[in-house]
Amino acid sequence: MGQKVAVFRKEHFNAAHRLYRADWDENRNWAEFGKCSYPNYHGHNYELVVKLVGEPNPETGYVMDLKLLSAIIQREVLERFDHRNLNLDTAEFATLIPTAENIAVVIYGLLRPHITPDLELYIRLYETERNFVEYPA
Repeated sequence: MGQKVAVFRKEHFNAAHRLYRADWDENRNWAEFGKCSYPNYHGHNYELVVKLVGEPNPETGYVMDLKLLSAIIQREVLERFDHRNLNLDTAEFATLIPTAENIAVVIYGLLRPHITPDLELYIRLYETERNFVEYPA
């Protein structure tokens, strides 16, 4: 075929987090992170969009079977992060500040080994309706 096509899978998860650095005092954390540094955490209803780009398989017509992609996202991301406190309940954010940017990079790293190398992988993560990040940029 020789023509690349982009396919997308949207998923959703809820998670709490706190943006802060333990090596900073409360004043410095407040100055940098504001309300996001409150000690009792806060949550988001994250929307995750996974984009794959590649040539459709000539036998199936698929870039990737989206049921399979959904199962990978469920296993590698949602089971790990959904209804969790990212700071307290996940190894990935034990020492990494769970900003939307860092969450997107971590999700990419979790999914990349399960997506064939011939497909380009992109992550878009909505923290709110108006705030979202993409990785890679």
